[in-house]
Parts: sequence; C-alpha cells; structure tokens
Amino acid sequence: MAFPTHRLRRLRRTPELRALVQETTLTKQSLIYPMFVCPGERVKKEIRSMPGNFRWSVDFLVEECKAVSELGIPGVILFGIPESKDAVGSGAYDPQGIVQRAARALKKAVPNLLVICDVCLDEYTDHGHCGLIKNGEVDNDSTLELLARTALTQAEAGADVVAPSDMMDGRVARIRAALDDRGFQHVPILAYSAKYASAFYGPFREAADSAPKFGDRKSYQMDPANQREALREIASDIEEGADIIMIKPALPYLDIMALARQEFDAPLAAYQVSGEFSLIAAASEKGWIDRERIMMESLTSIKRAGADFILTYFAKEAARLLR
Repeated sequence: MAFPTHRLRRLRRTPELRALVQETTLTKQSLIYPMFVCPGERVKKEIRSMPGNFRWSVDFLVEECKAVSELGIPGVILFGIPESKDAVGSGAYDPQGIVQRAARALKKAVPNLLVICDVCLDEYTDHGHCGLIKNGEVDNDSTLELLARTALTQAEAGADVVAPSDMMDGRVARIRAALDDRGFQHVPILAYSAKYASAFYGPFREAADSAPKFGDRKSYQMDPANQREALREIASDIEEGADIIMIKPALPYLDIMALARQEFDAPLAAYQVSGEFSLIAAASEKGWIDRERIMMESLTSIKRAGADFILTYFAKEAARLLR
C-alpha cells in the first residue's frame, strides 16, 4: 500500500499529533548531574573549558544540590579534587577524603537526592593514571584492592551508588565482595563497562586536574574502533555483579548503546561527557547553533539509542525545559 493511501505526514501536522505518536520520551527523572567537589570553603570556581560548570567546596556543593533536587533531577555523581596527590592515590580511599565528606554532607542536607560516587584513582594520583604503577605500567591486580577500599569508604559515607570508572579487569567482583563483606549488600554498582580511550575527555581532565603525566590510557580504556569488545566487557561486568552498565562517551558511541540495549536486560546508562558538552557550548556561544535545540536533540538521541538514564552537564538546563 503506497502513496496516496499512506501519508506519513498526517501524524506530523500538529504538535498534539506528534506528541501522541512520539516513540522516545526524555524526562528530567532520566538525568544525572556530574559535579566536581574541591577543598576549602565558599569556593565556586568556573571551569574554563566547561562554561557554567564549577568546582564546588562542600558547603557550596550542598546549596547547589538543593537547587538540583528542586528541579526534579534525581541524583548527582561526584568527582573529587583532593588537597594533595601521591603515587597511590590515597585521597580516593581516605574516609575523610573530599568525596566522602561531600557524600556525608549531601545525605544529611538533601537525603532524597541520589549520591553516586565515582570510583577511580586518577584524580588522586600524582601521575594521573587510574591505577598503581609498576615497571612503568598500570598494574591491574594490585589496583583492585585500592578500588575496593575506595568504594567501601564511599558507601560508609552514605553513597547510594558506587561507580567504578577505572576499567581494570575484575574490579566489579572485587568491589562487590568488599561491599558485601561489610554489610553493604544494598549498595548498587554502576559500572563504566564500555569506557573508550576518547579525545572527548579533554575538558574533564582540566576540571579534575587528572591528565596522565606520562603515556596515555589506551592500555586499559577501550579502542574507539572496537564494537564487539564492548559487548564482552559488558557481559563480564554483569557476570561479576554490576547492577547498572554504562557506555562512555555517548554520542560517538550510539551504535554501542543500541547493541547493548538489544543484547542485555540490565539497566543502561550513558555519559554525555565533557567534550560533548563543550563542543555544543562553544558553538552556541559563537551563534552557530541553537543551543537548546541541539542539547535536547542530543539527549533524546541518547535515550532513543537505549539509555535508561544519562549523566550530562546539561542536566539542570534540560530539566528546566522539561519542567
């Protein structure tokens, strides 16, 4: 049955008709806001390459998160900037570390806001890598214990979810065992399961001061050319006990997201990373694109590809429009 019997434009004529048959719905409940927390008091320092995003001291972070919650955004993910760094990233698993202090403060002040804590060492090591260095390389197995300690101190501080982003083999199982052994069976693991060695992380590394001091992260983060490997990584994380899986970055890897959605039943997250945000922000500042339309189109495309929720620096802006 061809034209003129079928006119697909009939259902596009009005906003009401388009809404009636819309296949993908983006809501503010599917947004998570990434935030950077730093030492000090009354600190709100804008990140040069991510305009509108800031490093927050704990006191200002709490106030900002009250506003985040009032917008209807269900949660935040915290990244820490420590007072000092060392070779073993001790600030990551210090019970009095910056993220642990922030988590305690947030759960006291904004108890209904989900607090997700990033589990990694790169922000805390003086060499900028996500694990311990042995013979000039990141040593997988010795790093696992420190990641488990990091997740445990975050759970003890009140984290609702721990999110290992390091891409070490076996880290989900080790973290799950550590949490369960200490009575935190209820704390979910959001695993960065397919995290690519991407150039889109540049602005984040400025924000968190986490760029590697030597080499790169290609020996542990995934090759952007690989697709089937992502499915193996995801399957491994699920087998080890991951409750939620995540693809990072988002827009350049929508094909990975769609495949993961078809292959796995686990909840699926996507991280619209700093570079994705900054490209849109910079082009809109130049007047080359419509910021709001591009923002909402990009978020909708991530949802359409299969993501259940999205970590995005546009969370507040998008939530205001969705409201």
